[in-house]
Amino acid sequence: MPRITKVYTRTGDAGETALGSGARVPKHDARIVAFGAVDELNAHIGLALNVAPCAELVAPLRRIQNDLFHLGADLCIPERDKPRNPGPRIEPRHTLALEQLMDQLSESLDPLTNFVLPGGTPAAAQLHVARTVCRRAECETVALAKREPLNPETIRYLNRLSDALFVMSRYDNQRAGVTEPVWDSRA
Repeated sequence: MPRITKVYTRTGDAGETALGSGARVPKHDARIVAFGAVDELNAHIGLALNVAPCAELVAPLRRIQNDLFHLGADLCIPERDKPRNPGPRIEPRHTLALEQLMDQLSESLDPLTNFVLPGGTPAAAQLHVARTVCRRAECETVALAKREPLNPETIRYLNRLSDALFVMSRYDNQRAGVTEPVWDSRA
């Protein structure tokens, strides 16, 4: 567990930052961009929690926030350095938990008959924002994986998470009795 006694270090003033392995890379490095998007996603989930989603979503969203720290830790250490720098990783159990959550929540949802527009309750709308940031984090992680080896579970997890955030937004609207806004293809 890291012990942080001072937030600023001044070591990034020249446009570089350290990976979890200690290696220094430019702040625009694909790895930094990928886990930066994961961090942004986590912040959006925190915001969703602060706009009061239905009670059934609070614990899963808190668990997802923790999972995203695992994912960030996984991404911040290159695969070649993990034997010397072991840390939390995203595992199949994390992705399976998302699938089980979606199955459970979907039991009470009507089947989709149209494209859903972002909106509804404040929490549902914020979960849609988190979903779009998740898609970007997934794209950035896929781009990184094209350049160097990654734990493939990171991509699977982000792919499932964007779906889970969509289902959670629908569930929050349904529990609040709010009709989902849908796309009018003839407008």
